[in-house]
Order: sequence, then C-alpha cells, then structure tokens
Amino acid sequence: QVQLVESGGGLVQAGGSLRLSCTASGTFAMGWFRQAPGKEREFVGSISRSGGGTNYADSVKGRFTISRDNAKNTVYLQMNSLQPEDTGVYYCAAKGWSTSDYEYDYWGQGTQVTVSS
Repeated sequence: QVQLVESGGGLVQAGGSLRLSCTASGTFAMGWFRQAPGKEREFVGSISRSGGGTNYADSVKGRFTISRDNAKNTVYLQMNSLQPEDTGVYYCAAKGWSTSDYEYDYWGQGTQVTVSS
C-alpha cells in the first residue's frame, strides 16, 4: 500500500509563494492536482520517477515548479506568483505521469491553499 502525506498549504496574499511537500512510502512518478470549490479536480503538474522529466498545466507554467528528493521520497511543488484563482485543495498522487486523475492509484489527503487578493 502506497502512503502519501502532504504538507505546506496555507493562506498567502496574491503574488506570494508557498511550497507544498508530499512524502511517499516509496519512489514513484508523481502528480499534483487541485480542486477549487464547485469545480472539478484539475491537473497541475507531474514529475517522473527520476525527476528528469516534468510536465505542467498551461495555467501554472512559469510560476510553479515540481522537484523531488528521492533520498527522502519527497516531491515538492513550489508555487510562485500565486493568484486567487490558484485557491483550492491540492493533492499529490502516485503512481503516474498523466494529466488524467483516473490514471493515478494513490492520493494524499489534500492540503488547502488559499490566495487572498
């Protein structure tokens, strides 16, 4: 059973930054998704098992960066230039690379990110 534990959410003003962490019980290709109130869950980005490949949604390209430390089995989502539309619950997911949430087998508990204007 794969376990994922997220941390790092919070409240930040527009233009600010946050870093989310997701610690897994092993080393896997990972994805980040988010869900705003009343909206469907959407793909944010993903990272390969080695960390050599990343993929981002157009809405976050140039502002968000995914990285990983395999010695710690931890994947990071660095979020810069945050905007109110980035508000939502952020989830990490394993094992996958896809932009489609149904292709991931395991999910973290989610962490709230709120960006005030």
